Amino acid sequence: MGIIVQKFGGTSVSTPENRQKVLEKIISAKKEGKQVVVVVSAMGRKGEPYSTDNLIELVEDIKENISSREMDLLLSCGEIISGVLLTGLLQSRGYKAICLTGAQAGIITDNFHGCARIIKVNPELIHYYLNQDYIVVVAGYQGITEDGEITTLGRGGSDTTAAALGVALNAEIVEIYTDVNGLKTADPRIVEEAKTLDKVTYNEVCQLAYEGARVIHPRAVEIAMQGSIPLRIRSTFTDDPGTLVVNKVYPYEGKQIKGDRLITGIAQITNISQIKINSPEISKMEIKKEILETIANNNISIDFINIFPEQIVFTVPDTLAEKVEKIIASKGYQVSVLKNCAKVAAVGAGMTGVPGVMARIVKALTDEGIEILQSADSYTTIWCLVNNKDMKKAVKALLKEFDLAEE
Repeated sequence: MGIIVQKFGGTSVSTPENRQKVLEKIISAKKEGKQVVVVVSAMGRKGEPYSTDNLIELVEDIKENISSREMDLLLSCGEIISGVLLTGLLQSRGYKAICLTGAQAGIITDNFHGCARIIKVNPELIHYYLNQDYIVVVAGYQGITEDGEITTLGRGGSDTTAAALGVALNAEIVEIYTDVNGLKTADPRIVEEAKTLDKVTYNEVCQLAYEGARVIHPRAVEIAMQGSIPLRIRSTFTDDPGTLVVNKVYPYEGKQIKGDRLITGIAQITNISQIKINSPEISKMEIKKEILETIANNNISIDFINIFPEQIVFTVPDTLAEKVEKIIASKGYQVSVLKNCAKVAAVGAGMTGVPGVMARIVKALTDEGIEILQSADSYTTIWCLVNNKDMKKAVKALLKEFDLAEE
């Protein structure tokens, strides 16, 4: 029997009605003869009992006195509660089911509390229970160090857990269940008519995730890609097939060919600031190096970097703009800050080597009166920095230009 890993997010397990939908998905896979491993997130979102955000709020007044080790012990509880509840519901339906913590499931991590990375998976106990015809429910988002300390994996950790288990178990597929019916060509909260993508590559969905799409965590995609395990992103609440994530979208006789789709999707990150550093002295490479090292030494990650002979341009979140400005000014360099910007990214493997894609993007935006503050490109992504107020208009313009919206 083939193994299938199913991951259910917080919304999927938040209410009794939603949990019944989850049970239907699990039982359906079991009836198809699959060995089923289920990964669960903490129930609900901020404001709902047992959500990760609510657990954090429990210690808000004393957080300065709680170490990252103790915080991980607290935060790991949310997924365990979900796992125990779902296991009990499966047992009430007459199915053999068992709940395992991340540690019991063999998720071994490094020692970075709060944002640990999985270093290996020992799936022997999971295999044991699968071979005894159990449905194995695993608490996501958590693991254990080789020294026996409980860790959490950071935001998106349950996605990462599911992908890592899929690779370790050599699963047929990892299904990521969420509250939308697959990966869209854009955020449906911005553009309701965004299309659902039936198939994308690992690289495309990873890039979209890094650029702001929130359906799946990019680290999970990277793990699945390394293990060549297909992913399917789909809705808990419908029977739509969702989006299949694989290595090649347009295979033909074992070779990769280009399809008609130049752009796969549009993603965006808002509330960022453009920082410009101007000085004739910047023409010296050692000065550029000093500036960038100073920012890095202050534990600030910068993005969208353009380096010119007498200018350095980059972006940071709006919340860090003032800090960066003070750091640069303290070095005696002229700095200007433009807040309330948005980075809009057009992602697609089909654009590689195709001339004129950037020209079409520029025309689509300028025709809508949108000022492009900065741009950059790679083989599969083109980025444009615009004002926050123009972000929605920019996304809609690009969807229209590349036929990525429903009629």
